[in-house]
Order: sequence, then C-alpha cells, then structure tokens
Amino acid sequence: MQAFFKTHKYLLEHLNVPVHRGLMKKVDWSDRLIGILGARGVGKTNFLLDYIYSSYKNDKSCLYVNLNNLYFANRSLVSFADEFQKTGGKILVFDQVFKYPGWADELIYCYDNFRDLRIVFSGSPLMQNDKLDSGLDGRANIYNLQGFSFREYLNFKSGNNFEPLSLNDIITDHQNIAKKIVGRVKPLAFFTDYLHHGYYPFFLEKSNYLENLLKNINLVLEVDISYLQQIELKYLPKLRKLLYILACSAPFQPNISRLSHEIETSRATVLNYLKYLRQARLVNLLYESEADCLRKPSEVYLQNPNLVFSVSRGEIDQNMLCKTFFCNQTGCNNRVSYSKQSDFIVDGTYKFNVVDKMADSCKNDSIWYACDMIESGSDNIIPLWLFGFLD
Repeated sequence: MQAFFKTHKYLLEHLNVPVHRGLMKKVDWSDRLIGILGARGVGKTNFLLDYIYSSYKNDKSCLYVNLNNLYFANRSLVSFADEFQKTGGKILVFDQVFKYPGWADELIYCYDNFRDLRIVFSGSPLMQNDKLDSGLDGRANIYNLQGFSFREYLNFKSGNNFEPLSLNDIITDHQNIAKKIVGRVKPLAFFTDYLHHGYYPFFLEKSNYLENLLKNINLVLEVDISYLQQIELKYLPKLRKLLYILACSAPFQPNISRLSHEIETSRATVLNYLKYLRQARLVNLLYESEADCLRKPSEVYLQNPNLVFSVSRGEIDQNMLCKTFFCNQTGCNNRVSYSKQSDFIVDGTYKFNVVDKMADSCKNDSIWYACDMIESGSDNIIPLWLFGFLD
C-alpha cells in the first residue's frame, strides 16, 4: 500500500496540466462509483490526476492506483479496497481498470459492501458493452472524455475562456455569438492547426504529433481492441487493413461484400470490426435512423480530422476535413445521422450541408449550412468553426 502512496505523491509532484478539461465540471464527484471512459490518448490519466490534485493533493484519504501494475496479478481489487477503507481511505481512483480480469464484478462488490468508499475508475469505451451496461447499471455513473474540442484548443492557444454552447444556442443566435468571439480572437487563425493537430493532447508535448498519433492508433488496434474483444493476434493484419481502407476512402458508403473480399473475411466479421473501430473512436458510423450493429452503416467517417493526416500520403480534400470536423464536434452530445437530402441530419430534426466556402448553392431555406472560411454568418449560414464550441 505504501508503494502506491509514493507513486501517487510522485505523480502529483510532477503533474503538468496546462488545460483543465470541461468534463471536470460535469461530473458529480459525490457519487460512490464513477466511470471515466475515453479513447486511448485523450488524456484520461491526467484528467484523473488533475481531479485528485485539485481536490485532495496529498491527502491520504485519496489514492491513485494503476491496475496495470503487476501487483494485482496476486492481489484482488476487493481485498485492496477493503484494506484501504479500513485504514481510513475514502476515495480510490483506479486507472486502466479494464486491464484487471473480473473488474466489473469486483467493482460491484465494492459498491455494495463498502458504503463509505467512493471509487472512480477509467477505461476504454470498448468496455461499454452488455457487461458494463447491465452489471453496473444503477450503480456506476459513466462519463465520456472526448478529445479536445476546438473551443478548448482555442482557449489554450489564445488565453481566452470561452464557455461551451448548445446546438440550440448556435441555431438561434449564431450571429451575435460569433460577433462576440471574433471581437476577442480570430478563430480561423487557429482552425487549420486544430484540424491537423488539435484533438489529442499530444500537441502539448515537444514531439512529433503525427508519429505519436500513429503509435496511438496501433496501440488501440493491438491492445485495446484485440484484448477487450479477444481477437487473436493473427487476425490483427485484417483489422489494420480494414482501417487503412476506411481511412483512404472516408467518407464513403461501404460495400460490406467488397470489404469482406478485400480483407479476406466474412461479412459478419467486417460488421463486427466496424463496430469495434467505432467503439474505439477511430471511426464514426452514420445510419439513416438508429444505429444498428447488425446492419451496414450508411456512411463511414474517420472519428476526427487529425486521424486523416495520420494516414494521408497526398493532398487532402478540404471539404472532407470540414465534414469530418462537423461530424466529430457535433456528434459528441448530439445524434448525427446520414441523410439523402443533405450531408447530415442532427437530432433527427436539423438538416446540415457542410461547405468549404460561401456558395450560391447555400439558398435552400430548409437546410442549415456550416460554412468554412467565414468568421460570421447570416440566416441559415453558420461558420463551421462555431460547431467546435458545442458542449
């Protein structure tokens, strides 16, 4: 136990969090069981340590524990939690909980039997399956940590503190909102950089961003998906090839039979692989109505624009980047669906076309236009960058 306290102290002493994530204010930290899920690389560990430092610092009633530690090969999570709470501990923060076999059952036991103990755990969004949804249903409050929004990136780079917006805010008052923001900073001066290297916190490090991102993608494939979905490593090249095909073609309407032929596997396996890639937040799958993993998606996008640059070997289409950005930023807390009449339909109500410049075609009153390279809009024409301010 003391070794973990030493590690805890060391991590806090060397913690550097220049950007405090907006999710911090949304979490009800008084809950007894809290899950923070997020794709590899979005900063879950720093998020947890930032919470600890802000609320407890070196107070020994709180302890950070990485469950990837070999110590837990011979020690149960339940017995560790029992000892901790008996010696005065109040809050356990378990990082990478999915690395511990039987994590869900033991967290349930802790919740039901250690009433004075609060537990915060982090893990992969691939954990959001039947076990998490049913076994911890009613016990754990689950939150999703996304990558940096354009708003968070802009705040850090420009020294501002812009608040998040709702889709209704943007729809009803985008002209006034954009005017106030543009009066303090030029968003378009930062937008291109964000598309290239603003989604993952690697941009805070003095290293090669795209190299780090490529390593991150491979770890998602080799560790997160393969481990959590129990895919044999001999099939990993098929999964990697599928992702490469998607990355080179997106956005596109997939032909599942053709994909199964190209990666030499069954249609059912391709559909499963697509589901895993979506859960791992490497791709976005759009459907005409409710998502259904048993049928093919209507359209496939990479999950965020930075991923486009990680695999690109030639000139990148700006309109494709803009659509990927819109789908990513809008889809965090709103439902984005495929539409035959427009590029997207949001929350089943709002039809959107994404355009990379003001065009004469932006004249359909039944469609909203998210337009690149404009600071402010008018009527149903909204600056694309403003969707990066969505909550």
